[in-house]
Amino acid sequence: MADKKTKKQEYKELDLQQLLDTLVHKLWLIVIASVLCAAIAFFITLYFITPQYQSSAMFYVNNSSLSVGDASFSITAGDISAAKELVDSYIVILKSRDTLNDVADYAGTGITAGELRGMISASSVNSTEIFRVTVTSDDPKEAQILTDAIVHILPKKIAGVIEGTSAKVVENPVQATSPSSPSIPKNTILGFLIGLIGSVGYVVVKLLLDITIRNEDNILSVTEYPILASVPNMANPGKGKYYASDRKNKASSGPSVVTDSKQNLLGQDMGFAASEAYKLLRTKLQFSFTDESTCRVIGLSSAMEGEGKSLTSVNLAYSLSQLNKRVILLDCDMRRPTLADKLGIRKTPGLSSCLTSQARLQDLIQSCGIRGAEESFHVIAAGQNPPNPVELLSSRRMEQILEALKGAYDYVVLDLPPVGEVSDALAVANMVDGMLLVVRQDYCTTPALSSCIDQFEFIKSKILGLVFNCTSDGRGGYGYKKYYKYSRSYGYARKYEGAYADTRRGRFVNDADGKKPTDNGHGH
Repeated sequence: MADKKTKKQEYKELDLQQLLDTLVHKLWLIVIASVLCAAIAFFITLYFITPQYQSSAMFYVNNSSLSVGDASFSITAGDISAAKELVDSYIVILKSRDTLNDVADYAGTGITAGELRGMISASSVNSTEIFRVTVTSDDPKEAQILTDAIVHILPKKIAGVIEGTSAKVVENPVQATSPSSPSIPKNTILGFLIGLIGSVGYVVVKLLLDITIRNEDNILSVTEYPILASVPNMANPGKGKYYASDRKNKASSGPSVVTDSKQNLLGQDMGFAASEAYKLLRTKLQFSFTDESTCRVIGLSSAMEGEGKSLTSVNLAYSLSQLNKRVILLDCDMRRPTLADKLGIRKTPGLSSCLTSQARLQDLIQSCGIRGAEESFHVIAAGQNPPNPVELLSSRRMEQILEALKGAYDYVVLDLPPVGEVSDALAVANMVDGMLLVVRQDYCTTPALSSCIDQFEFIKSKILGLVFNCTSDGRGGYGYKKYYKYSRSYGYARKYEGAYADTRRGRFVNDADGKKPTDNGHGH
């Protein structure tokens, strides 16, 4: 138990392969976001940003001796540090209020000294005694006029402030013919990169924060129980629904008829990949029991509602019945029963009627309604919704019912409610030989699954393993693509799968009434 807890705590490291798979899967999002951001940057640059023009002039600091007060020192061409200090001093003079006022007055453009300060930039050229002054404006002519004014005013100001120096013009300003900014190609590329980095970051953060179970590794990160089978998605399920076809008869109050849309989800009419997955589950279950009990009681539950446990219980029971075994399926989800709708059998009387002594057990047993398994696969519906299902399921009467059924069947399968919703399944968990947990891909979360397992472990219930349900192509281990090449060669076997099912129907007497179950042709 401690190892499992440690494993849960240490997990949530980002697996590189998982990250690459996610990025490839979300490549369409990354491309769209990058192109969209590039397009937005392009149109904003083209239509909403005012072009700016620059005009610049270069000055050379002509000085051999710098005097500051009573101190003096020499500056040579090789003294880069001293040259930079001198250039910095000239730049300070350039941006002084008096200099800017003189420049603005000389230019006569109506620009104030404060506005001009924001338009001027100056810096040394490669840390030499040459420095460049640049004026930026949305009018190229205005930029040149202001730069010409600086060329006229600045050398005089420098000579008047710092004795023994002068600033000679190296390069006179010219009027710009093209804007210096913004750059449409540069901004478009920048927008593309922002979209690329942002979308990739979004995918990575979402992956790190994602608690939804996407693959088998996510399951194994919270438990060491084996994944017995991965069942492919046989329909197009909506979130919160078992399968899309369940919606059609959900509101029906009477016995429903199994429609064509449901037929491909049940029995021998289901797809080849799903059929093989249930056969694998059946085989692994047979090796999960070590003792020699004549009948196995298997419970199926899930962490959350809508994970497909009811359909899984039906197909597991059907698969077991194809081994010449007598199987009975009990709908123990008396709050939201679904087996009657799925199989097209009557809803009442059901298990709740027997638990409240309103009906005899033998009167509740119905044929499964799946062709080829009518004689070997029986069902007991949930019946009317009782106000106290937990008390009924945990009662002595429930134990008597299971004991009676174990005397007449090879397998008893219980469709139990989800543990994350109600505690009904926990009330029955110790009456079964083992529990199967159904986990639906892209639906169940790791905290919900972990909590579900913890609850069963707390009451010391035997967990046989997990069924990974509704897996998509190539992501669950039993995708359609994986089996397609085999289904063309071996898929015909499904037509004859039920031909060898036992057709002898045994008689059943409720031992809750004080009688013993009679022989059903299998020695039970």
